Order: sequence, then structure tokens, then C-alpha cells
Amino acid sequence: MSAQLIAVLAVIVVAMVFDYTNGFHDAANAIATSVSTRALTPRAALLMAAIGNFIGTHFGARVATTVGSGLVTLPHQMDALAVVLAGVVGAVCWNLITWYFGLPSSSSHALIGGLVGAALLAGDQVKWHGILNKVILPMLLSPLAGFVLGFLAMLALMWSFRNGRPGKLNRGFRWAQTASAAAMSIGHGLQDAAKTIGVIVLALYVGGFQQTVTHIPQWTYWTSATVLALGTYAGGWRIIRTLGRKIIDLGPPEGFAAEVVASALLFVFGIGLGAPISTTHTITSAIMGVGATKKLSAVRWGVAGNIVGAWILTFPGAGGIAALTFLAIRPLFS
Repeated sequence: MSAQLIAVLAVIVVAMVFDYTNGFHDAANAIATSVSTRALTPRAALLMAAIGNFIGTHFGARVATTVGSGLVTLPHQMDALAVVLAGVVGAVCWNLITWYFGLPSSSSHALIGGLVGAALLAGDQVKWHGILNKVILPMLLSPLAGFVLGFLAMLALMWSFRNGRPGKLNRGFRWAQTASAAAMSIGHGLQDAAKTIGVIVLALYVGGFQQTVTHIPQWTYWTSATVLALGTYAGGWRIIRTLGRKIIDLGPPEGFAAEVVASALLFVFGIGLGAPISTTHTITSAIMGVGATKKLSAVRWGVAGNIVGAWILTFPGAGGIAALTFLAIRPLFS
């Protein structure tokens, strides 16, 4: 077995570890609101999220292409495989750190930050135009859109059902949340599993096992989807508690509004624009927007501030870990 093949296999294995941590780290994105409002039991919600992730993966080709070819330019050599491996290790470590502290940071931006951090240290080309248009701008726009649209969606629901009986409305919206949580799960799959697929494709390309960085082998869809689904079913209860209980007190109408807005944004950015946005940023900002319709003090801004702090630190944090990892493993790839 050649050294290059071993290196590519190592990248794929670590990418699967990232995919699994992405599943349990970001399971909260799809199910926290449904669990906290008692629309679904925890295990039923996790099973639905796992199935939705599996389905959604197959709609993520544009996001996978962006991650695989739109962020960095790597040469066909062993050093490039070290960059990819270090980038994924940086993302895995950052996922575990933020999971430990119960902070819903972005696995997507951890992966992108890791790849960029390792590539910069290696002296490889970073496509800053692509980073700006496909990462930075969507990173800023998606939470803003989530907050504003969450606010407006909740106002529309409050006006539409202003004469309804609370008990009956809550029962109806619990049922509606089954559909909105399923949509959120599919959106998570098309965004997050696709990023792992992009990393695998990049490794196959720089390792010399395929001719282009835009071709996506069918087996990568099934592998990434299965591992993400397994990770999702394992559950990330620390983060679920943060999203479902600590930002605002969610009821079924609020949960439904947040999930509808967030899932719609995931589909628009992912399928329409091929932009790898954060499911975490999107659902968290939608929850904040929904909560702000009650009154601004209904949102626990201290918790929200901690979450925003984790968002800001994700790029440099994952990038720094990836750079240190690249320094450590580079001799093995020379």
C-alpha cells in the first residue's frame, strides 16, 4: 500500500470522525425546539433528525463543491494531504471543546477555519474571494435573516391566531412541529454532510485518485450520510439544553416559527447559492428573533452573548489548532 493511499485513507477516517462529532454536536439544531416544547420525545426527535440528515445529504452537491474547490488551492503532493488532515483535526477538536462547554458553535465554520489555518501555514493559496462570497457574507447574512424573519414569522402567527384558545393552539403547533423539525433535519443534512463530502473529494483529488475536484463519487454521499445520522442519533444533550431552554422559554408556536424560518434559509443558501452556512447560527438567531416578539428581555442575552463569543472564536480557534496540527504531522508527509 502506497504512502499516498495511506494518507488519503487517514483523511477519510478523520473526516468521518468529524462527521460523527458534527452529528452529535449539531443534533440540537434540528431537535432542541421540538424536545423543549414536548412536541416530540427526545429519542423520537433524534431518530427523525437522523433520517432527515440522511435524506438531506443527497441535496448537498453545491455545498460540497464549494468546500472541495472554492476555498483553497492545493497541489498534488503529500504536503497537501497533511493540510487537509490538519484542517479536519482542527475542526474535530473545536467541536469537542465547544460541546464540552455546551456552546452551539458552527461545525461548518470550524471545518473551513481549520482548512484555511493549515493552508496558510503551509504556504498554499487561499481563495479569499471565495471565502468572502461563500463564507463570510453568508455567515453575516444568515443570522441577521434568521433573527428578522423569526421575529416577523412569530408576529404573523400571533396575529393570525390571536383569537385562538392557547391549549388547542399548543396541541396543533406540536403536531406542526413534526413537519418543521423534519425540514430542519433535511436542511442540516444538505449543509453539514455535504461539507464532509467536500473534504473527502478534496483529499481524493490532491492525492491523485481522481482527475477533478468537482466530481463527487456516489459512495461519499452514503458514507457521510450514514455517519452523520449515527452521530445525530447519539445526541448532543449539552447543546440541546442550551438551545432549547437557556435562550428563551419556547412554546410550540415559537418552536414552529423558528424551525420554519431556519430550515427555509438552509435550503435557500445551500441549494440556491451553494453557500455553506451554519445551521447553528441560523436556528439560534431564529430562536432569538422569535423570543424578541414577547419583549427584548425575554431573550437571555447573557447566554446569547456567550454563543456569539463562540461564533467569533470559531475561525481562529479551529484554524490555530489546525496550524499546530500541521506542524506536528508535516514530517510524516515529507
